[in-house]
Amino acid sequence: MTGVRTVEVSSVEAETRLDRWFARHFPDLSHGLVQKLLRTGQVRVDGARASGNLRLSAGQHIRIPPMVESGPRLQGASSRIDCEDARTLRSRILYENHELIVIDKPAGMPVQGGTRQRRHVDGLSRVLVKGNEPPPKLVHRLDKDTSGVLLLAKSADAARRLGRAFKMGEVRKTYWAVVVGVPTLTTGVIENELEKRAGVGGERVIVVSDRGRQARTRYKILDRSGSLATFLALYPETGRTHQLRVHCVALGTPILGDGKYGGRGSFLTNLPSARRLHLHARSIELPVKDGEALRLVAPLPDHMRASVNQLAFDIDD
Repeated sequence: MTGVRTVEVSSVEAETRLDRWFARHFPDLSHGLVQKLLRTGQVRVDGARASGNLRLSAGQHIRIPPMVESGPRLQGASSRIDCEDARTLRSRILYENHELIVIDKPAGMPVQGGTRQRRHVDGLSRVLVKGNEPPPKLVHRLDKDTSGVLLLAKSADAARRLGRAFKMGEVRKTYWAVVVGVPTLTTGVIENELEKRAGVGGERVIVVSDRGRQARTRYKILDRSGSLATFLALYPETGRTHQLRVHCVALGTPILGDGKYGGRGSFLTNLPSARRLHLHARSIELPVKDGEALRLVAPLPDHMRASVNQLAFDIDD
C-alpha cells in the first residue's frame, strides 16, 4: 500500500476523462471503486472534488489516495505476453540521449491503455530504462494502428519542453500513407474544422464541423499505381485526433485499410494486407540549437512494405 500521491497530468493526456485516466493508469481498479473514490472526495483534481466525466487539462494535479496501488506491472497471468511485448519495445529503440527515448511503435499496440486494455506503450515504458530510473513519459500520441516514430521524455522537465515545442509548432512531422485512388493535385493543403462526436455504440468519431477546431495538413504525392492507389507524404500542421485519416477522406482518397472513416472504399482486393491501416509516422524533426534539427526516422512496417512492393511504388525506405 502506498501513501497519498499527487500526479501531474501530461500534455498527451489533456482532454482525457478522469475516469478513463484512472482506467489507463490503474487497470486493476474496478470502475465501481473509482466512482466511490470520486464520490467520497478521496480523489481530487487541483485540490477540488471532481466527477469521472471531467476532462483533464495539462498541468493539473490529481490526488491519488493511499489505497490505490501503483499502475500496471509486468507480472501475473499475463507476464509472458508482457515480457514478449517488452522485448519487442526494447528492440525498437531508434534513438536515445539524456532527455528522451525514441521508439518505432509497432502497429497494433496502443500508446495508452483503457478499460480492458493493458497491453500498451505507456504501461511497458519502464522496460525502456535501466535500473531504478523512472519510466519515461509520453510526449505525444499515435493511433493504435499507426506505426512509427514515438517520443518519450526521461524527465518531467524534458516532457514539458518537448510538449511546448509540439504546441508551438516547432516540431516537423512527416507521415507516409497508402491511399485508395489519386488526388486531383500533386501537392496541396487540406484545411477544415474537426469535432469529436459519439458514433455507433458510443465510440467517438471525428467529423468535419464548423463547430470544431481548425485542422491543417499539407500533402504531396510521392508515387502512384495507375488510378488504383497513391503513396502520399502527409505533413500535419496541427495535431487533432484522427486528423490525417479524416483529411484523406476529405481529399477523396481514404487511407488503405481505414474502414472506420473510409468504409468499403478504403479496401482493395488482391492485397493481403489491405485490411490493415496503411499510415506510418515516418519522421520527426526536433529543434536542437542554433537552427539545427534532429531528424528521427522509422522504417516502413512489414504490411506497408508488402503493399508498396505489390503496387510497384518506387519508394526509397
